[in-house]
Amino acid sequence: MEQPRILSDRYGRLAAGRVSAAEIRARLASPRPAVARGDVATAMALMRQNELATYDAARFGPLPSTGIPYDRAAGAPGVRFKRTPAAVLVPLVARPGNQAAFDVILTMRPQQMKQHAGQVAFPGGRMEPDDASPEACALREAEEEIGLPGAAVEVLGRLDPYLTITGYEVTPVVGMIAQPVPLRPDPNEVAEVFDVPLDFLLDPANHRREQREYNGLTRAYYAVPYGQRYIWGATAGMILNLYELLKD
Repeated sequence: MEQPRILSDRYGRLAAGRVSAAEIRARLASPRPAVARGDVATAMALMRQNELATYDAARFGPLPSTGIPYDRAAGAPGVRFKRTPAAVLVPLVARPGNQAAFDVILTMRPQQMKQHAGQVAFPGGRMEPDDASPEACALREAEEEIGLPGAAVEVLGRLDPYLTITGYEVTPVVGMIAQPVPLRPDPNEVAEVFDVPLDFLLDPANHRREQREYNGLTRAYYAVPYGQRYIWGATAGMILNLYELLKD
């Protein structure tokens, strides 16, 4: 049997985190204006700003060929569609001895998946009828995908909903894990579980705005490359939302 993976303080040598769990909770609870977030809205804004970089295929390899052109996408202007409610967990792992420093759990999807194959994602998925709330959905999905017990997660609040071009309206739920937790990823859902220092994800120097061509159309998106892992699209957009919330 595969041994459970234990999250550890592998990044303790880095600078201490800049925010505490209490501050994150307060920022998530504070009133803020509704913002249109999603792949299409992001692309439109970035193309207007003309602040895009070209995807570095030499470093990260070819992007998946699953991109949907904007003129046929669920979120494209003028296209009507049914939004599918979904939720993801943004798990913050407190580093031992420093409750103001966190790592963030992310997953790599298996290559054989029909959607989002090989992509970096937060644990999560579509809401089921038995899910009483986005929080319940996010915790259930995290337990099913990576074996993270819901009882080990302290929910801090929600980020803004994120609309994907495939029609999912995703609610990111931020949760804190105060103690080391054994994880047992489901190999059908998750190829790899890894963690990234929250300091790295919140550093604007690591945020990129990139574009790719697909069927003659330009697709623009956010990216936060981390070593040989390419964090992009909806996952990067949610990370940027967390950055915006905590930067001031």
